[in-house]
Amino acid sequence: MSAKPLEKLNAQPSDAVDLSLRPSRLADFTGQPKLKDRLGILLDSARARSQPLDHLLLSGPPGLGKTTLAHILGAEMNATVRTTSGPAIEKAGDLAGLLTGLQEGDILFIDEIHRLSKVIEEYLYPAVEDFRIDIVIDQGPAARSVRLNLPRFTLIGATTRAGLLSAPLRSRFGVAHRLDYYSVEDLTSIVRRSASLLGVQLENTAAPEIARRCRGTPRIANNLLRWVRDYALARTQGIASAPTAIAALEMLEIDQHGLDEMDKRLLQALTGKLKGGPAGLHSLAASVGEEPGTLEEVHEPYLILEGYLQRTQQGRVALPRAYEVLGLKPPASQATLL
Repeated sequence: MSAKPLEKLNAQPSDAVDLSLRPSRLADFTGQPKLKDRLGILLDSARARSQPLDHLLLSGPPGLGKTTLAHILGAEMNATVRTTSGPAIEKAGDLAGLLTGLQEGDILFIDEIHRLSKVIEEYLYPAVEDFRIDIVIDQGPAARSVRLNLPRFTLIGATTRAGLLSAPLRSRFGVAHRLDYYSVEDLTSIVRRSASLLGVQLENTAAPEIARRCRGTPRIANNLLRWVRDYALARTQGIASAPTAIAALEMLEIDQHGLDEMDKRLLQALTGKLKGGPAGLHSLAASVGEEPGTLEEVHEPYLILEGYLQRTQQGRVALPRAYEVLGLKPPASQATLL
């Protein structure tokens, strides 16, 4: 098994097959019912006013559909979506080039918007509030500021680290919403839809097996489905039954709880050598040989959601469920939490 499997399973789609699995209309988007209702109202209002959508901030773990929703909104508004990311906008000129290339009603989608520099943020504020940008031409005594008027556009920001957004930037968005992990029922529907689009011979009982193991994340569900398809083509003449799906996912060392090898190493370190915690993030990362940022952004959110560990002011603490999944008996101090 290759290193860091979960990061690969949650990698951005990179080819036409992956992109074809994304729904193009809001009605076809599965899950996130509260967000869908809010977006439906925003769309109806914008159409009634014959104006672009209000600026929108989407936050949440990777793979939950932030980019997909941006493109859905573009399709619903018949608008072009221009896509970039926070790290890609290094200079004011980069931002000016993006903004001046927009047409009336276009959507500018900035992924990882929390990684914009403060300088770039300052240039962005008048663009989203007053639809203008001031750029400086030349240097030294000859330098002068030129104001450029911009067409009315919609900014959609996406972030996995909403806490890192500055308050002034956050306040520029008319609507902000956090995407939640998906239910097994919603993920089962997503797996079945993707299987139909990919032409996978997936038996009904196989879809829930994939859904239970994808950590509440549609992107992982689709990547696991493709692995099950490949396994079935190699081993079972292309028929993906529930036993076939289970065998395929066990080969990836993903158990019935959706935990992979690194998840278990993390829990083993926390319940073992770190004595259940509290343990600091860097101590935990050193114990499992992983980057602190990867643990914090990729592994911990799901483990916290499912009740395996808890973040406290003193550090990470193993909860009773962590001991149970490892076949261990919780210490007396943890048993009281059962």
